[in-house]
Formats: sequence, C-alpha cells, structure tokens
Amino acid sequence: MSQNLKNISVVATATVLSRLLGLVREIFIAAVFGTSALSSAFVSAFTLPNLFRRLLGEGALTAALVPTLAHELEHRQRAAAFALLSKVASWLLVVTTGLVAVALLVMLNAGPLLRATDGLGMDAATVGRLLLGAELAVILFPYMVFVCLAAAFSAACQVLGRFTEPALSPVWLNLAVLGALGLGGWWAWGDNARMQLLCGGVLVGGFLQMAVPAGVLWTEGWRPRLDLQADDRLREIVGLMAPTIIGSAIYLINISVSRFIGLSLNDSAAQVLNLATRVMELPIGVFAAAIATVVFPLIARHAAKQDWPALANDYHKGLRLVLIVNVPAAVGLALLSEPITRLLFQRGAFTAADTAQMTPILAVYALGLPFLSFTTVALRGFYALKDTATPVRAAGLSFVVNLGLSLVLMNWLSTLGLALAGNLAVLAQAWFLQTRLRRKMAGLSFAPLLPNLGKITVASALMGFVVWGGAKLAALAPLTGKAQDLIVVAGLIPAACAVYGGLLWVLKIEGREEISALWAKDGIRGASDPPCRRASLRGGGGWPPVGL
Repeated sequence: MSQNLKNISVVATATVLSRLLGLVREIFIAAVFGTSALSSAFVSAFTLPNLFRRLLGEGALTAALVPTLAHELEHRQRAAAFALLSKVASWLLVVTTGLVAVALLVMLNAGPLLRATDGLGMDAATVGRLLLGAELAVILFPYMVFVCLAAAFSAACQVLGRFTEPALSPVWLNLAVLGALGLGGWWAWGDNARMQLLCGGVLVGGFLQMAVPAGVLWTEGWRPRLDLQADDRLREIVGLMAPTIIGSAIYLINISVSRFIGLSLNDSAAQVLNLATRVMELPIGVFAAAIATVVFPLIARHAAKQDWPALANDYHKGLRLVLIVNVPAAVGLALLSEPITRLLFQRGAFTAADTAQMTPILAVYALGLPFLSFTTVALRGFYALKDTATPVRAAGLSFVVNLGLSLVLMNWLSTLGLALAGNLAVLAQAWFLQTRLRRKMAGLSFAPLLPNLGKITVASALMGFVVWGGAKLAALAPLTGKAQDLIVVAGLIPAACAVYGGLLWVLKIEGREEISALWAKDGIRGASDPPCRRASLRGGGGWPPVGL
C-alpha cells in the first residue's frame, strides 16, 4: 500500500476542512460587507502581507528549504536538520520584522504623498479607495512575520513526514476570522468597527498558524534558539532562494497590479475577483496542493539520490492525479457558476446584481483551473532539481502577459477582462514550464500523460453534458430561488462525480487498481496513524508499481 497516496489523502482531507472554512469565511465577509469599497480595500490590503508570505515563505523559502533539509536528514540526521531550521527561522524573523517596519512607514505616509501630488491625477473616489487600503494594510502587515515563520515550520514538518498539521494551518486563520466576524456582528457598531475586528482576527489567526507547526516540531525534538551565524548550508539556501525571490517578486508585483487595477477600476472589482478566486481554489486547494505537498519531498529525495527514473515516475503520477481531478472540476464549476454563486454568496449585502457580475468571472476562472493546477506540480519539479532560475523566467513571462492583457481587456470587458488576462497568463506560464522541464530532463516530457489526458477529456465532456442537461431539467421544477439552487448544486455534483468516475473506469484510466486497493484496505483512515506519519522519515518506500 502506497504511503504517499495515504499522505495525499491525509493532506487532502485536512485541506478540505481548511478550504471549506475559508469559503465560509469569504461568505460571511461578503454577507457583512458585500462588494463595497471597504471590502475591496480589505482584499487589496490583505494581498500585500500574503504576497510577501509567498515571496519569503511558502515560495522561495520552501523551495530552497525542503531539498536542503531532506539532504541533512539523509546524510547528517535530525540534529543537523534542526540546527539548520533554527538558523533559517532566526534570519527570517529579523528580515520580516525589518520589512514590516519599512512597509508601515510607507503606508503611514501614503496619505500625505497622495495629497501632495494631487492624487497623481486620479479621481477622488479612486484616491479614497487607495487610502482606505493603506490604512488597513497598516493593521494587517504584521501578519507577514507570523505566516513566514509558519511556512518554514510547515516545510520542516513535511520533510519529517508530518503532513496533517501543516495542511491544517489555514484552519486556525479561518476560525480566528470567523470568530472576529461573530464578535463584530454581536457587539460592533458600524462597518468600520467590524472591519477593525476582522483585521484583528487575521493577526490572531496568523499567530496560531505559526504556533501549531512549531509545537509539532517541539514534539519531534526541535528546540528553537536564536542563531544568526552563517554556515555553508544557510548560504546554499540563500543562494537557492535568490532567483526564486526574484521570481516571487515578479509574481507579487503581478498579483498586486491586478488587485490595485481592480481597486482603481470600480468599488467591487477587487472583491468580486477575490470571491471568484476563493471558489475556484477549492478543488485546487483540496487536491492539487495536497499532491504537490506530498510529491515535492518525495521527488526531492529522489533527486538527492540521483534516482532520475523514480523522480520522473512520481512526477508523472502527481500530474496525472491533478488532471484527473481538476479537468472535470473546471467543466462542472464553469457550468454551475451561477447557482453556486447565488447559493454561496447572495445574502445580506451581496445582491443579485453582484451575482450577475461574478458569475461569468467565476466561469472564466474555472476554465483556467487545470493550467493553474499543472503549474503547482511543475514548479515542484524544478525546485526538486534545485533549479530556481527557470521559474523566475516563467514568472516574468506571466507578469508581462497578465499586465499587458489586463490593460487592454479591462477597457473592453471591465472586471471580466482582468480575469481573462490572469487565465491567459497562467496558460503561458504552464506552457513555458513544461517545455523547459522537458529540455532539462527528457524523462519529464508530457507525452506519457497524453493517453490519460484523452480519456479524462472524453469523460469530462460527457459529464459536462449530464450537468448541462440536469440543470435544464431542474429549471422545470416548481421551485425558485435558493431551493432550486440547492437541488441543482447538491444533486448534480454527486451525480456528475459518479458519472465521471464510472466513465474513467470504463475507459480504463491508469491507476484505477490502486484506487480500489486503497479503499478496500481502508487506507485513508489508516493514514492518520502515527506509524504512517513517520514512515516517510525512514525512507517510506516510494509509490507502488501500479501507481495512480
């Protein structure tokens, strides 16, 4: 029985919980604030520390830290790995604290700067939205310190084979935010007071995100200490991080430009794009991220041993799993975008007009889901090979495509143009990554996946026809409003999954025997047992010959 498939099931289950809570969080925020300028300002302000998290934490640091810690465990055991972790955490604390101080200084002076320059030629409404975003960013930026440290601790947990706790990390943020919204609804007077409580909930959640994986490492024997002395391993991590930081900085600028273009476009654009992204991220977060989380340490160990056939084998299995789940998810989400939006968000301050605006945006984002999921795994292939330069070039290409198309399409399609530009940028990035990965290692070609992709496409198309026909039949039912939406969503999604799964079985998709064996032996439940969690530290085996 494959330990890695069990780990994927553990991470996927934990991520289901965190993503669902994240969706509930966005539903409550939308119900309280709607698509107002205040909600768009919050989304834009929260984007900044989140993107620095990707810059210094989950992106560059994880890409450099996981292979290096894996090497330390393979050759020098836990004591050396824990010492390296303390060095990394110490420097991360110093750097992020300094960046927060600089950011607060900039944000606090944003108002005087805009007033001194007459708003840089922008109208009063746009200037007001930007200043509101700067005020909220002052409160939210310290979140970056907590979440960057959390990323380092979570990466160490994954290398040790502890996947559950890092996967649950977003749960603590979501619970804290939901608690803050509950307090705001009970005690706070006015939207401004509720927004202050919401920002406070983010900070509490960030602290918990850092504390939980740190506690796990404590149980594994790690004892934190301040250590700012440099050594060869730390220099290696910094060297690996440098090009990735450049690539992440490009990504940071890319996302920030999109959000602030949306903030300057109208009151609702940034929030509508954010909500559509949250819904779209549910399937990628539940499964694509879970696969990448488990596959990355595995292929990093193969790379450390220079076992290239095993690396290619597991990389292809990861991609196949991603395509099996996310191609039909894209089809179903695009077809059901209107009832899903209405069912999830249309209440309180979120109106029918907001639903009409968000529906086509969600459909467009959904169609980009397979490409976004693909890049999630493809990037891990480069990081496992300690190639952090190619992802930089891919990020640069994505930035140029996104910015150029955003400026053009927003004039024709408004907010929908920004969503379409983002999709095309991801498509360009996916194409660039795969072509360069194939050149780097012929065994990582996409060609072995083409037969399976054909079967997935056929099954997804037939499933889409069932969803479309079912939605037409449901429209004839003597029900209206949320009741009809509930029947469509709750009825058609399980039916579509059953149809799709049956079609894949009939088409003999590769790896179906492994699925059968996994469920027959109750492997998903057993994956949570402590011996399973620790198996990967001992080597864990690799995936079975008949892999999924």
